[in-house]
Amino acid sequence: MKILLDECLPRRLAGLLIGHDVRSVRQMNWLGLSNGKLLSAADPHFQVFSTVKKNLVQQKSLTGFQIAVVILRAPSNKIEDLSPLIPELLGILPCLKPRQVVIVG
Repeated sequence: MKILLDECLPRRLAGLLIGHDVRSVRQMNWLGLSNGKLLSAADPHFQVFSTVKKNLVQQKSLTGFQIAVVILRAPSNKIEDLSPLIPELLGILPCLKPRQVVIVG
């Protein structure tokens, strides 16, 4: 599965998502894009966008997009706080549908 990690997530998180093609917003050179523009840029290239921004879905409707959104809920965006969520994240990835929003954690 092709996954895009938001710029607020540590790059090391990509290495924990074994078996998936993971890129970061930084790698795609999309730093600083607003949520709507970022989703528009990502939609044709990725199946999943992962972030810790809880208000992303309230700010931007996923109507018209195919990308699913996974919001990681942890005490911080540090790898130490996010890595315990990886087994749950890996478990839900095969079940995600387009435009679906899932909170992990």
